[in-house]
Amino acid sequence: MLGAIVGDVVGSIYEWHNIKTKKFDFLSQRCFFTDDTVMSVSVAKSLLECKKDFSNLSEVTICNMRFLGNKYPNAGYGGMFRQWLYNNDLGPYNSYGNGAAMRVSACAWVAKTLKEALNLSQAVTSVTHNHIEGIKGAAATVACIFLARNGKTIKEIKNYIDENYYKMDFTLDDIRDSYSFNESCEKTVPQAIVAFLESISFEDAIRNAISIGGDSDTLAAITGSIAEAYYGIPISIRDEVIKKLDKSLLEIVTKFESKYPPKITSSN
Repeated sequence: MLGAIVGDVVGSIYEWHNIKTKKFDFLSQRCFFTDDTVMSVSVAKSLLECKKDFSNLSEVTICNMRFLGNKYPNAGYGGMFRQWLYNNDLGPYNSYGNGAAMRVSACAWVAKTLKEALNLSQAVTSVTHNHIEGIKGAAATVACIFLARNGKTIKEIKNYIDENYYKMDFTLDDIRDSYSFNESCEKTVPQAIVAFLESISFEDAIRNAISIGGDSDTLAAITGSIAEAYYGIPISIRDEVIKKLDKSLLEIVTKFESKYPPKITSSN
């Protein structure tokens, strides 16, 4: 799950100041966590607190998203999601935004099977993003993470996504010049997955994602969540990003990782 947070933090300063190169300061002092981190932690917290059979996961997720969302009101939420956070009477609003995909990584670490991972993904996604494209974007992300952490190769992951979710028939070089900001799953998730598919390391995957511009923090959060499961997070990067979290968020991350150990590597 921390891979999503790393991507969010690194991409935070490039969301409104896009760059089209992989050569940039990876973790500057100006980097910060955004709503992508807050909601990823909300989902992790919900998976820890719900019933063992996950039967009340959706309800617990709603409570935790609203609790942490209100605790961090300036994290950068989208307009409709912000309304949902502050109005307990609002249900899902048929969103297909990329927020569906940036927050679901914890589901893939908890699940014992791919089917279970996809069920958990739908449970935490449909509380807001119940449009078919929102469900699809989150599911594709979770599938990549689950397959990666269970030893599948990049080629096997690519083939699975190509056959079940999106056509992986483009490269980052094909789209870099023309790609622009887009908050939909359809125009974010495939690009984030390709950023992982073209990578050679965890850091390289996040650099790939940010190098195409667009919604940089969310793109990198999705890519980072997959890259963590495949490569692990270098200790040096992990240590720097943890410093960006406050005590409340770090406590939840630590509790989640103590139950569902992450993949860590000593080098990049």
